[in-house]
This record gives sequence, structure tokens and C-alpha cells, in this order.
Amino acid sequence: MNIKINERALDVSFDNESTLGEVLAGLEQWLENMGHRVSSLNIDGEDISASMIESVFSKEIDKIQHVSIQTNAIAELMAASLLNLIEDIKEYEHLDFKSKTIFFNKWIESATAQFISAEIPDLHAFCVSTFSDGKIASGTLTSITEEIQREVTEPINEFTNMETVLIDTCERLENLPLDIQTGKDSHAAQSIQIFTAVTEKIFRLYRQLSIQGYLSESTQEDSIEPLETQITDFNNVLKELFEAYEKNDSVLIGDLAEYEASPKLKNLFFTILKDVKNKDKTQGEL
Repeated sequence: MNIKINERALDVSFDNESTLGEVLAGLEQWLENMGHRVSSLNIDGEDISASMIESVFSKEIDKIQHVSIQTNAIAELMAASLLNLIEDIKEYEHLDFKSKTIFFNKWIESATAQFISAEIPDLHAFCVSTFSDGKIASGTLTSITEEIQREVTEPINEFTNMETVLIDTCERLENLPLDIQTGKDSHAAQSIQIFTAVTEKIFRLYRQLSIQGYLSESTQEDSIEPLETQITDFNNVLKELFEAYEKNDSVLIGDLAEYEASPKLKNLFFTILKDVKNKDKTQGEL
């Protein structure tokens, strides 16, 4: 079975796969990791529609000669969906109460809503809050959308510009135990909120940098700790911090924030930043 992706032959061998469904499942995951999504499928000259997927998946690969796959870049689809969303918000702002209800029922079924729900679930939740009951102001939703739009279209600049905020956030985390001890509960809560927002943004940007090819395939040899390991360790700290917060264990929250979250967040940020700069430098020398 010969496979072409965007008209380019794919050099692949099959070991345990026996059906087309098994092959495509692996390819789909590989393409997603590369920042692409399948847009169309052709088998032995026949275009496969959505209603035909289930039947063709069971076909044995030795009975298929040619498979042609077309893909779209996830970043491009995301940029288009965000642009559509901004136009949707503008339309929503000019509707009366009754029309807004009709708008929401139509919007929730749209391709834009479905794509955002799958790729940016947090943004989808904000959209629902705005379009369904107005709990989030449309202006706020526009600001959130425009920020994510910059993350998609200018991920390097958006990540680099975070450095000052990142350093300030880490300082707040290091001072969190003292804030808790001195009764500055409001300031401590604000520090946690800022830390959460900054962390979410870093992970969103990390994904964009990865799928758009701005990161090296592997971290640099002189890295103190591989990027993948840092991400795993940091996720473990986030889990511990969340559990301490659930138990209202202020002592543990302070210790985790100062001695674990702050240094690991800082190391993670600068490892990604260094990787991006090294990749950019390498490409410039080619």
C-alpha cells in the first residue's frame, strides 16, 4: 500500500497494522504532533466522505493500493477560527436580546465553535458565557481572543515578551509564604491567580511553538535538564499545589510556591526560550 501526504510519498513500513483504520489512527496522531490535521482522504482514486469512514476503516491494507491524504496546518485553522470568532463577537454586540438567543443556538453548532471547543476549550467556555447569558462581557471576550490570536500568529514575540511578567510572577511566588504569615490573604490569592494565568499562557505558547516548528526536535545537549523532564516535573508540582490548595494547607502552599513552583517555572521558561533562539540561529545559518 502506497501512501501520499499532500502529494508527497510517505516512506513507512507496517508491522502490526492489518487494517486501514489502524494505519490511519497512527498517522493521524503523527500528523497532529507535527501540527497538521487530515482534511481529505482518497483511497484507490475514490474520495472518502464522512459517512464512508466506518466502512473503509475495516478494509485490510493488503487489498488497498493507494492512499492519498490532504492536511491543513492546525495553526492556520486556529488563526482562521479566531478571526471568525472576532467577527462573530462584533455581530453579537449589535443584536437585541431575542436575536442573541437565536445567535447562540446557531453559533454553538458552527464549525468555528466546534474547532475552538476541540482545540481551545477554555476559550470555548468563555464564548458560551458571553453568548448564552452575558456573564462575560463581549469586550472581555474580544481581549481574550485577540491575545490568543497573537499567540498563534506571533508565538515567538508573545513568548519573549513574557519575560518581565515571568520574573515578577516568580518573585511573588517566593514571597507567598511571608504574605500568608503576615495575613496578606488578598495579595497571596492574587499571586496564585497571576501564577495560574502565566502558567496557562506558557503552555499555550509552548504548544504553538512546537506545532509550528519553532522548537528543536530535542533539547540542547548542554541543557541542565531535558525540556520534557522539566514539563513533567512542573506538572507534578502543579498537582501537589492544587491538592494543597484543596486542603487549605497554607504552609504547604507557601513551601511549594517558593521552593518548587517558582524555580521550576523559571527554568522551564528559559529552557524553552533558549531552545527557540537556538533553533532560530540554526535556521539562519542554513
